[in-house]
Amino acid sequence: MGFKTGIIGLPNVGKSTLFNALTKTSSAQTANFPFCTIDPNTGEVAVPDPKLEKLAKIASSKIIVPTKMKFVDIAGLVKGASKGEGLGNKFLANIRECDAIIHLLRCFDDDNISHVSGKIDPLNDAEVIETELLLSDIHNVEKKILSIQKKANSGDISSKKDLKILENLLISLNNEKPARALDLDQDDLIIIKPLQLLTLKPILYVCNVEENSASEGNKYSIKVKELAEAKNAKCLIISAVIEEEISKLDNSEEALMFLNDLGLDEPGLNKIIKVGYRMLNLITFYTVGPKEAHAWTITKDSCAPQAAGKIHSDFEKGFIRAEIISYDDYINFGGEIASKDAGKMRIEGKTYILNDSDIINILFNV
Repeated sequence: MGFKTGIIGLPNVGKSTLFNALTKTSSAQTANFPFCTIDPNTGEVAVPDPKLEKLAKIASSKIIVPTKMKFVDIAGLVKGASKGEGLGNKFLANIRECDAIIHLLRCFDDDNISHVSGKIDPLNDAEVIETELLLSDIHNVEKKILSIQKKANSGDISSKKDLKILENLLISLNNEKPARALDLDQDDLIIIKPLQLLTLKPILYVCNVEENSASEGNKYSIKVKELAEAKNAKCLIISAVIEEEISKLDNSEEALMFLNDLGLDEPGLNKIIKVGYRMLNLITFYTVGPKEAHAWTITKDSCAPQAAGKIHSDFEKGFIRAEIISYDDYINFGGEIASKDAGKMRIEGKTYILNDSDIINILFNV
């Protein structure tokens, strides 16, 4: 499992250009007019993982299987999207299916590329999109409240509790406070998560700047960074044009030289993945052997049986125990057998909580 990230924003901010660059495809249509993308484009990319390559080299693995990240290029939202403007309902539904949101904001001047509002103002653009997400969530919460109100009024204890949670949520949304900014406990989330609220999803503001501002940013990205800090959100600076150029290069060495000449040390894809893992509270664990070195993604604080289930559902059902070697020990001692001989392989049970980069071998019986 990787994670599914939707790229959203107003029309003509560079979403499709960034999508094509990140996924190294040309599947998303790009044009200088609104709604050139209608149906969402989806692409998977392998998560860059130097650790996996080192593990595979030590184990002489024949096959290397990285974990994957899925990008979804969602058509441009406009003011009124929550009421169906610009095919808004369709586009908002596409966002609901994503784990996280990249909110791409235009932070460059170019008279040859039109802007839907006629001026470059990323803060206003961000407000337009956030308002539409809030309005959509308000509508969904109001519908849910109506559906359980009668039962709650009849004295049903469970419905009364749910109604209170939803009413408090509605007050916050009406006060322009997104669900992700609320202090929600486990009981709240049990009631709220099925609603697939758009403002509950983690958000990453990405400033699409011109090539010369890719390393330091510009006057527009400074404002977006301040906005992100005020909202306790993440912010990155990326040039979609640069990412597009990198995607056309034949190898990673050429790409690195190109980036270094521009004062950059890594592609935008790497930055997005690193921030995405932190936003979604994800870690990576590995299974390694001569046949295959495989990276797997799981939520932080998951236990060994859950990790086993990522590999195969039967492994979780029949879980007995797990053999664990830390990544550092595997590298330092040169593999599984040497690590075991040095006493670095641990036998762990069902309550073991995985650490990032653990190498795991599952023992099971079904």
